[in-house]
Amino acid sequence: MNMCIIHDWLTTYGGSELVLKNLLEIWPETPVYTLVYDENGNCRDIIQSTEVRGSFINKLPFAKRKHRSYLPLMPLAIEQFDLSGYDLVLSDSHAIAKGVITGPDQLHISYIHTPVRYAWDLQHQYLKHAHLERGLRGFLAKALLHYIRLWDMRTVSGVDHYIANSKYIAQRIWKLYKREAKVIHPPVEIDRFEVQEVKEDFYLTISRLVPYKKVDVMVEAFKDMPDRRLVVIGDGPELKLLKKMASENITFLGFQSDQAVEDHLQRARAFVYTAEEDFGIVPVEAQACGTPVIAYGKGGALETVIEGETGLFFREQTPEALIQAVETFENQGEWDSQAIRRHAEGFSKERFKGEIRSFVEGKTAQFFEA
Repeated sequence: MNMCIIHDWLTTYGGSELVLKNLLEIWPETPVYTLVYDENGNCRDIIQSTEVRGSFINKLPFAKRKHRSYLPLMPLAIEQFDLSGYDLVLSDSHAIAKGVITGPDQLHISYIHTPVRYAWDLQHQYLKHAHLERGLRGFLAKALLHYIRLWDMRTVSGVDHYIANSKYIAQRIWKLYKREAKVIHPPVEIDRFEVQEVKEDFYLTISRLVPYKKVDVMVEAFKDMPDRRLVVIGDGPELKLLKKMASENITFLGFQSDQAVEDHLQRARAFVYTAEEDFGIVPVEAQACGTPVIAYGKGGALETVIEGETGLFFREQTPEALIQAVETFENQGEWDSQAIRRHAEGFSKERFKGEIRSFVEGKTAQFFEA
C-alpha cells in the first residue's frame, strides 16, 4: 500500500507537528508533502529518514520565516502536488493541506485540527488585530479571505473520511462542511511528566502571546489579586504590551526549555488557561503532573478537564470571571494529584496511535475491497 502524508507547513514545532511525528512513528519512511519546510528549524528531528517534498513556495524569498505572507498562493501550491502514485493520502490539516487533489481510485483521509479559522469564525478578529478593517488593504484582505472560503468549500468533497481532534472541531466540521468526523484526540507525551504532590504558591500559564489566547484577561485579573503570583511562559508579539500592563506579582519568563516547562508544570498550584482552543495540549500536560487546571469553559478544554475533579471552569473571558474562579479553586481545598494524573493518561500517544491506526486500516480495507 503506497501512502503519503500531507502537512500544511514545517517551520515551527507545535501540536500539529506532534501529530505528524506520531503518524511517522506508525508509518515510518512515509513521504511527507508540505508547502514550506525549514530544514534547519526545530521540525527536522521529527522527520529523520523521511523524504520531505516542498511546494514551489519553498523556493520563494523569505518563505521559511514569513510563509503566511504567501497565503494567496497556498491553494494553488497544494494543488500542484502530483500524488497519483499513492493509494492512500493522509492529510494533517489546520489550513490548506486537506485541499490536495486525489483521484477516484485513491483514498483520502484528513485529520483536521481546525477548518481555516482566520477565514471562517475568526475572520473579524484577525482583521481587527491586523488593522485591516478599512481602506484598500482591508478590502483586499477581505477579498482574499472570501476566496479562501470558496476554495475551502470546493475541497470538502475531495476528502473521503474526516477525523477531528476534538468533539468541538467535529461540530465545526459539521456546521461548515456538513460532514461527519471521527473524533481522535491528539497524542500527549504523558511519560515526559512526573507527578509532584507538593505544590508551590504560584499560578502558571504557558502560551504563545497572541491576541486570541487572551493572556491579557489573565494579566488584568492577577493585577487585581496582588497577593497571588502568576508566572507566564511563552513568547509572541504581545509580550511587550503585556509586560506594560502587568503588576509586580506577574513574572514573564519568555521562551523556556522543555525541562524548565516540565519543572514549572510540576510545581504550580494550578495551570490557568484563558483561550478558546480546538483541543489544547498544555492543560493535559499540566494534569499529567498532577496539577489542576482553571480553564475558560469552552472549546477543547471541556473535553480534557473534569470540573471539580481535575480543575474548574469560568464561563466568560473576563478578569472578573477568572478572579471568581481562582477564589472558588482556593476554597475547594486539596486536590488529588494522582487522580488528576490518571485522567491525563487517557490522552497518551499510545492511545492515539492505536485509535488512528485502527481507523485508517479499517477504512483502507473497506475502500480497496469494495
